Amino acid sequence: MATHLKPERLLSRQFPAIEHSYTRRDTALYALGLGLGADPVDQRQLRYVYEGIDGQSLSAMPTMANVLAYPGFWARDPDTGIDWKRLVHAEQEIILHAPLPACGSVVGQNRVSGLWDRGEKKGALLQQERKIRDAGNNSLLATVTQLSLLRGDGNFGPGGSEGAPPVAHPIPERAPDAVCDLPTLSQAALVYRLSGDLNPLHADPQVASAAGFDRPILHGMATMGIAAHAVIRQLLDYDAARITRMRVRFTAVVYPGDTLRTEIWKDGNHISLRTIALERQAVVLNNCHIELSPY
Repeated sequence: MATHLKPERLLSRQFPAIEHSYTRRDTALYALGLGLGADPVDQRQLRYVYEGIDGQSLSAMPTMANVLAYPGFWARDPDTGIDWKRLVHAEQEIILHAPLPACGSVVGQNRVSGLWDRGEKKGALLQQERKIRDAGNNSLLATVTQLSLLRGDGNFGPGGSEGAPPVAHPIPERAPDAVCDLPTLSQAALVYRLSGDLNPLHADPQVASAAGFDRPILHGMATMGIAAHAVIRQLLDYDAARITRMRVRFTAVVYPGDTLRTEIWKDGNHISLRTIALERQAVVLNNCHIELSPY
């Protein structure tokens, strides 16, 4: 079937700036959706879900950048030409230019930053980039990059991006330096969706069944946040502010209730990782990379 995708139109697509105001309550709710606070007497975890007696002690998880000023599922708009029902979220990357405030107002500006044809029956890769700035002083807080596989839109002809899409981060060929098992709650997707991703695939059993799943699945970006939790737990004594960059590749679905085992390799300030749904022995994140600030 011929694709209706128009590469020139996608690459020049204009997006409105999105202003997003959020509170400490939103920040705590986001962290609860990742499972932070599972140990209610661990002060290190509580810093992400509890504002403290002074009301000022809350910290934001770096992966919260994924839900700030989110442009929504615009690929579903008729004018894109994308076969959106066959779109798969392939990779996600965040770069933190400064620690995220626990509350405030931000402005996000989205653009299509890459489009690569993989050929007939192989689909296409679409990359979008979102710059998130402080609404008050316009300082750059984060850059969020999302790579999607358009399974129904390959062989679209000329007009795509030059060069090649990003290559996978290699995992070291040695035993991991650390391993962290984190359980997920059966209601994890229902909690995480309250941070802004309201796709019914993560809540409605009928929608999940129509998509070919036994039950609603966990958001991929929630899995990314849980992997970040594993790293700060095992290596950083819960100092998430040291994470300056994180990139993950989504390789299988996670069901709420899965135990997620994250295998971690440390090479200086460069961290490699992959995450496995333990009960099913399914690699759900692979070729993942985190960069840390020195101190």
